[in-house]
Amino acid sequence: MARSYAGALFELARRGKQEETYVRALEDVAGLIASDQRIRDFLSSPKIEISAKKRALEEALSGRVPPLFMNFLMVVLDKRRQRLLGDIASEFGALLDEHLGRVHVKVTLAHLPDERQTTEITTRLSALLGKSVVASIRQDRVILGGIVVRYGDRVLDGSLRRRLLSMRGRMLAAPVAGPGS
Repeated sequence: MARSYAGALFELARRGKQEETYVRALEDVAGLIASDQRIRDFLSSPKIEISAKKRALEEALSGRVPPLFMNFLMVVLDKRRQRLLGDIASEFGALLDEHLGRVHVKVTLAHLPDERQTTEITTRLSALLGKSVVASIRQDRVILGGIVVRYGDRVLDGSLRRRLLSMRGRMLAAPVAGPGS
């Protein structure tokens, strides 16, 4: 259901060439709801009239978000789907990434790279994946060396640790020649 709402909002944003504006506004609203229990309780309470919720959002966001985005929020409230705003924000971000040909990857290295190495990693991964790569890089000394890349449900493991474990497995599986063979 969140994907449907995100798709509708993305189409509005795309028509107005305001995709980045809408993604920021949606992330801000969803983040505020996720981080503040009082706001979450206010918006999810069945005891509070929808009209009061709408008034509160209009007062808080008026002039800060595009009018069509505000209309979208009102529809979400009318349909009592405000609990989906975080999921809608995630789906919207995924649609924007797809539209822009971007892919988010998680890169794990034994040592944190300098700026030149980061640029090189991003450039090579972009060429390999055929998309613009947004890399999130972290350090994990357990991999010993090399690189591990995760994107979507795929893992490219070029770590030294994996290579050593693979070599160990091959050595243990190799037949051992006995005396006199």
